[in-house]
Amino acid sequence: MGDVSYVTYRVDGRLGCWTAIEWRPAHLRDVVERLWHFRGRTAHPRERVLPTGQLQLVVHLDRRYALVRDGHVEPCPALVMSGQQTRPFVIQAPDGPSTVVGLEFTPEGAYRLLRRPLHDLAGHDVALGDLVGSEADRLADRCDEAGGDARACLAAAAAWVEARLPSAPALDPSIAWVAGRIRRRRGNVSIGALRDGAGLSAARLAAGFRAQVGVTAKTYARIHRFHHAAARLRAGGSPLDVALDAGYYDQPHLTAEFRELSGLTPAAFAASLGYETGVNLPEGAQELRSAAG
Repeated sequence: MGDVSYVTYRVDGRLGCWTAIEWRPAHLRDVVERLWHFRGRTAHPRERVLPTGQLQLVVHLDRRYALVRDGHVEPCPALVMSGQQTRPFVIQAPDGPSTVVGLEFTPEGAYRLLRRPLHDLAGHDVALGDLVGSEADRLADRCDEAGGDARACLAAAAAWVEARLPSAPALDPSIAWVAGRIRRRRGNVSIGALRDGAGLSAARLAAGFRAQVGVTAKTYARIHRFHHAAARLRAGGSPLDVALDAGYYDQPHLTAEFRELSGLTPAAFAASLGYETGVNLPEGAQELRSAAG
């Protein structure tokens, strides 16, 4: 396959010991943001997961993660699909090493893959079998047949996605265009201007986004703007500079959005100990950073 390129991350330190392999298949770029394979163990029991604007399918190949909600710990299904998230949530790592595969979908890709409106999934985590029936078993079998070969496992997962696309429902091209513009502009857009540019009524935009994206266009833009700001803060940008660059009215606006979407202030997030990839962080990361210092 001509578009195969992998990035490998190896961690052995305060956050744990693991190897993660990431692949962004060019031939599925409109459907899959990235696929990843994780093998190892984290040093912390829990992780705070922040909104990204994507929908994620996780395949547990052995020990399972769990969801922590309202003080209760609930094991995840072996294959679990997460809808659009507009609040942070916490997952708990299993005891001992684990092997996990992740497929991160664009909303349009998830809509085609699942063949159903996405607003029903927003804020929820659902067993894949409840959404696609026996196709979930087919994906699990393909990953198992890779026999521990991480790249073969990712290729098998990609092939499973590709096989479902020919019979997938058609996208509304106007909704897809607006969603794509929001992603490319990292949420720093005028929804009204995009609606006019696409020739959509307010009602059609709202209904189309609920179906194909899972949240409103305004919320989708908020999530992408937040994610861009979080990445900038993680890279060392000051809250004021990040607020202006990301399109917030001012620093208090950035702070209010961060409190809602991450549960932290921008300063607390920037001071926390984070991972090499993404913007998730271990629970207690501020304490970890203090100890490391």
